[in-house]
Amino acid sequence: MKIHFETDYMAGTHPEILQRLIETNLEETEGYGSDEYTKRAEDLIKKACGKEDARVHFLVGGTQTNSTVIDGLLARHEGVLTAESGHINVHESGAIESCGHKVLTLPQEEGKIKAEDIEKYISNFYADDTYLHMVAPGMVYISFPTEYGAVYSKKELQNIQSVCRKWEIPLYIDGARLGYGLVAENSDVTLQDIAQLADVFYIGGTKLGALFGEAVVVSNPKLLKNFFPLIKQHGALLAKGRLLGLQFETLFSNNLYERVSRHAVKMAMKIKQAFIEKGYMPIVNSTTNQQFFRLPNEVIDKLSENVGFEYWGARGEKESEVRFVTSWATKEEDVDLLIERLNF
Repeated sequence: MKIHFETDYMAGTHPEILQRLIETNLEETEGYGSDEYTKRAEDLIKKACGKEDARVHFLVGGTQTNSTVIDGLLARHEGVLTAESGHINVHESGAIESCGHKVLTLPQEEGKIKAEDIEKYISNFYADDTYLHMVAPGMVYISFPTEYGAVYSKKELQNIQSVCRKWEIPLYIDGARLGYGLVAENSDVTLQDIAQLADVFYIGGTKLGALFGEAVVVSNPKLLKNFFPLIKQHGALLAKGRLLGLQFETLFSNNLYERVSRHAVKMAMKIKQAFIEKGYMPIVNSTTNQQFFRLPNEVIDKLSENVGFEYWGARGEKESEVRFVTSWATKEEDVDLLIERLNF
């Protein structure tokens, strides 16, 4: 039997969400998010964020969400600042560029960018007399947690926000795995902090137990005022919007969002500790549900016979970097089986 640690969206949906979908399946409601389930989901999210004046929109997937939000935030001549390893730069097939906006990259460490590098880029840009002929830095995009599973501290986020405020550009946080970052043992950031520090962010559902869906939270009321028609222009408006609202209503009821996050991180920490005890040190200090190791190719080949995981980059001559990912659906017995299969 093969066990799987490739991604955090391999299983369908959390049983509590599935049960709600079954219970309401034959109900007939208004479309495009005008239903009562979506309204309740919006209210629950605003309450959890401590931002009653926020606006909440539901989209289906992460790439779709990023391209729509970024297109809405930028003027035609502007680009988006992000880490070299940023998801929009590496793994979204040029989705941002296809909307006419350039991705402007900054140095990164474990996927994180620094406020001083943002400041340096922008100040150097406007110090160039020919800046009117270049793509202007119009916003900052970061992921929490990062593509390497690292989390920003509250101070780091405050510093980034300070630079964005100085240059009057929005800060957008990709929260595809937000729950995992919030419950990480070294995180001092809350959902309320994210809502205060980001102008726009999204709460990931696809990777945290939903069948599909992301919740965009617009914290800055001055931004994305006409977001609904833009969603439709991007082909991102779901006619059966109730399916999104119902899932997020369930995720934000009975503490489900936090419960699924804590389970996945607990399983990831167990994997991390087991690899360390075997002498395989992580390549980054991820405290979330993604764990990265550099393993000898013979170990990779042996594990691959009955364990699913991903290469993180090209295969090396003697050793390669790989990623193991846990989720709400990860069974502890599968983690134990992975650990057992390290003993060959």
